[in-house]
Amino acid sequence: MSDFELMAELLLPNIKHTPEYYENLYPARNLLEGAAVTRIAPSPTGYLHLGVLFMALTNRIMADSTGGIMYTRIEDTDKKREVVGGTEDIVNGLHNFGIDMDEGFTYEGVKGEYGPYRQSDRAEIYQTYVKELIKKGLAYPCFCTAEELEAVRTEQEKNKIRTGYHGEWAKHRNITVDEAKALIDEGKPYVIRLKSGGSEERRITFTDGIKGKIEMPENDEDFVLLKSDGIPTYHFAHAVDDHLMHTTHVIRGDEWISSTPKHLELFKILGFKAPKYAHVAPIMKMDEGGKRKISKRKDPEAAVRYFIEEGFPPEAVIEYLMTIASSEFEQWRRANKTESYKKFPFNLKKMSLSGALFDGVKLLDVSRNIISLKSAAEVTEKITDWAKQFDTDFYEKLSRDAEFTGKVFAIDRDVPKPRKDLAKWSDAKEYSAYFFNETYIPCYEPLPGNIDASLAADLLKEYITVYDPADEQSEWFEKIKGICPKFDLAPDMKTYKASPEAFKGHPGEVSTIIRLAVTGRVNTPDLCGIMKALGKDEALKRINDAIAFYSK
Repeated sequence: MSDFELMAELLLPNIKHTPEYYENLYPARNLLEGAAVTRIAPSPTGYLHLGVLFMALTNRIMADSTGGIMYTRIEDTDKKREVVGGTEDIVNGLHNFGIDMDEGFTYEGVKGEYGPYRQSDRAEIYQTYVKELIKKGLAYPCFCTAEELEAVRTEQEKNKIRTGYHGEWAKHRNITVDEAKALIDEGKPYVIRLKSGGSEERRITFTDGIKGKIEMPENDEDFVLLKSDGIPTYHFAHAVDDHLMHTTHVIRGDEWISSTPKHLELFKILGFKAPKYAHVAPIMKMDEGGKRKISKRKDPEAAVRYFIEEGFPPEAVIEYLMTIASSEFEQWRRANKTESYKKFPFNLKKMSLSGALFDGVKLLDVSRNIISLKSAAEVTEKITDWAKQFDTDFYEKLSRDAEFTGKVFAIDRDVPKPRKDLAKWSDAKEYSAYFFNETYIPCYEPLPGNIDASLAADLLKEYITVYDPADEQSEWFEKIKGICPKFDLAPDMKTYKASPEAFKGHPGEVSTIIRLAVTGRVNTPDLCGIMKALGKDEALKRINDAIAFYSK
């Protein structure tokens, strides 16, 4: 037995399987040629982040556009930062936004034949491959303490040498079996490092699916493969997991570009075919005249829960993120108004190279369009569901009379050109405030045109004589027009009845006076519909209150 084999048995005596065992256990997937296998590999360390949602969306549409699959693998090797329920929060959160996995951790539970899908459950697999590297002299134990590593860094910085555990600075690179055994017998903890064959003087090139050809120095750092607890670093787990799970495309944040030389070296020495890499630029925000990455600490919208609490329809957030994901999506959407975004022919090359700006105004516009296309029944249901969870006072009003609530949110809906008053469900509280006596605030000014308080009162009195709650919009407007001649007002919006000096208004101004009386606002949805929803008694009460105000 060679010294390298002895070292492997010393360090990992309990590992009995060989890499071939796992190669046979996880055969190639039976997919059509060209089908992408993508994944997300989040850490369960907190709430669902906007960046994770965006990355999941990108991977999902990449898989869908090629007839492939997407899976979730949980990277839970950092137990100190893990949050109880973090995995469920991520999976359920993605499901709420219409993004479901085909395999791994899914909304329906864990499924698939390439698991375990949690890294902490795969320790034996990683150790099997590390043991093989040790046998080949490509990995070794390192007993350096944190203090020793910091001393090395300090010395390197002092002498203006590139920092890192490489070359002559790799203290245990040539440690013998006897030396390692002695330190182990002393109870010294150790990690297992790669024995890199790279040189910073040499260059590597790879083609990034988004950024194109990238050239970088080779990796020459003896980085850690297994930590002292036997759990791998991200670098090693990535290589082993994505090989055995047959990932074809690794789509991840561009902060990982600097690590790609490490990963390519691992794939090479392990004898694996490297996946195609695509590094996505982060979502940015403007801050004090400059761009910065959207921040968990500074930006409420960094947490996906923000959009849920504000009441953005999930599909509106996804639709907006699609405009970030591809520069061609908006043009496609104009030509395919009712198609699912999943049918969009996605191309990684059309993603932003430098990072798209988060545009809250544009999100609101997208969301208005999405909501305007929903039926009155669905809008009512979504608003009520949102209020039940996030605004109990508003929910109490909405649930008091379901039929009345339905009438409120049916106004100007289910019509060829619905209004776009609502950008999110939370807007509904202010939008509908005048329908409820507790939140209705009378406001009778400013009066339109040359109409004074006395004339306003007379107009309202005349309107009462013709008001019929059964009137449809066309009949209602004809009655408004009929009022005008009685008060020397123009019967339409283009002509004067007498002379410019005699003209005092037109039907639009008359309806504004009624609108002020009934809602306290000058801009509302269809006034006829509003009065129908309020009912005759309440509508007349408000009009009479306005007459009393104007008559003072």
